[in-house]
Amino acid sequence: MNRLESAKRIVVKVGSTLVTDDGRGLDRDAIARWAAQLAALRAMKKEVVLVSSGAIAEGIKRLGWIKRPTAMHELQAAAAVGQMGLVQAYESGFAAHGIGTAQVLLTHADLADRSRYLNARSTLLTLLGLAIVPIINENDTVVTDEIKFGDNDTLGALVANLIEADALVILTDQAGLFSADPRRDPGAHLISEARAGDPTLEAMAGGSGSAIGRGGMLTKILAARRAASSGAHTLIASGREPDVLLRLARGEAIGTQLEAPVGRLSARKQWMADHLQIAGRLVLDAGAANALGSGGRSLLPIGVVSVEGSFARGDVVACIGPEGREIARGIVNYASGDARRIIGHPSTEIATRLGFVDEPELIHRTNLLAL
Repeated sequence: MNRLESAKRIVVKVGSTLVTDDGRGLDRDAIARWAAQLAALRAMKKEVVLVSSGAIAEGIKRLGWIKRPTAMHELQAAAAVGQMGLVQAYESGFAAHGIGTAQVLLTHADLADRSRYLNARSTLLTLLGLAIVPIINENDTVVTDEIKFGDNDTLGALVANLIEADALVILTDQAGLFSADPRRDPGAHLISEARAGDPTLEAMAGGSGSAIGRGGMLTKILAARRAASSGAHTLIASGREPDVLLRLARGEAIGTQLEAPVGRLSARKQWMADHLQIAGRLVLDAGAANALGSGGRSLLPIGVVSVEGSFARGDVVACIGPEGREIARGIVNYASGDARRIIGHPSTEIATRLGFVDEPELIHRTNLLAL
């Protein structure tokens, strides 16, 4: 079954190569065609959110630069200049169909803070309720290496989780996910359907695709896994296919469909899962690791052998098993300095060691997400 056919709320991510003229700025005819297809989806009573690349490529053209710069401040300048053209092009394209648009720029910091996460969600849902198409991009004008999403595939997945979309459509210049890189292996075949999160998919994915964009097929596989945590199915298809969105919405099998498993995380746990950066790490002993793995258990100080990093009460931290792999993450009840003084000891000794007790657990089970 093609999941886009039944989806009511859809996030569509369009890559740089599909909205630019081989890096020579925006392809306004292509953008007009995307606007027309999204308008047609709206006519099918589907809510649509667009995640679009292209701002930096347009900025490079407007600034007269020959190639994409590598310096962060130059990339930020190009994004600031190019974002004007990107929004103008989409606004004109959707206006031709009587549809209003809104620009939404996000950084990971907007989603790492719980209140800002909820504000972003409320804004997007309000825009959809007003029959406005949100056009989302990473806020490259202020982003740094520490907070950037790194690619719009990841951003698309985060947005799908944020608004609890039914489907994420990632449009690229490839036909979908292949068993091997079709540019190097003539025997590679298209994977038409698979389960999101299947580890064998990552082994199939190659490296970065074009010189203009940043994401390769691996980022799309990882994005699908992330989107699946909120129940969103992912479709990866070629944006070069004529009317690809309309054909997918009518049930045609195009590209690769990655099915989300049944069930979705609660809103609070989804927020924790979507953290791209973690404030610190708690390294657990084998007993605590096994307890968390069985589910439904809180993390007590006695089961922690070391604390890494500097974090405050209420931050999201990673729980690391004895083999060095992250097995859970959660909202910690004690700052890192206090945590170091109570780890390895029973909860009954917290008051003696700190002079106060906030909670008997380092992380309560309701604020803990097993991975």
